[in-house]
Amino acid sequence: MFYGEYLVSFTAGGRLVLPKKIRALIKGTQFVVTKGFDRCLSGYDATDWQNRSSEFLTSSLLSTEALELRRIVFSGAVYVELDEQGRFVLPKNLFEYLEITDKAIFVGVGDHFEIWSQNKWRNYLVKASKKTDLLNDNE
Repeated sequence: MFYGEYLVSFTAGGRLVLPKKIRALIKGTQFVVTKGFDRCLSGYDATDWQNRSSEFLTSSLLSTEALELRRIVFSGAVYVELDEQGRFVLPKNLFEYLEITDKAIFVGVGDHFEIWSQNKWRNYLVKASKKTDLLNDNE
């Protein structure tokens, strides 16, 4: 299970180092990265990606929302190869999607992990904590 939050800097050549605790859950040297919600990327072990892909494909073809989700997820999906030091390069289109300036945050989300720009993650936490505060006030 993916959990935790890890701040990572880019290395020379625009490479990211996959945090060791996340790397330990990846079988082999390949994993899948695709566009996620809120301008983050979602990462999956290659085997788990096959299962997740099946879930996307079983949703109704007649649903406009399901088709839109498939287009975003599958068009942005790439297999990424780790080097011996656990580094990988994001394709340019995914790098631009993240809007990263210098640091990335890897966030464990249970069945997958996410990659965020540091600023977007901070902004997301502020918004999410406000929603949580509202929920607690209504109890």
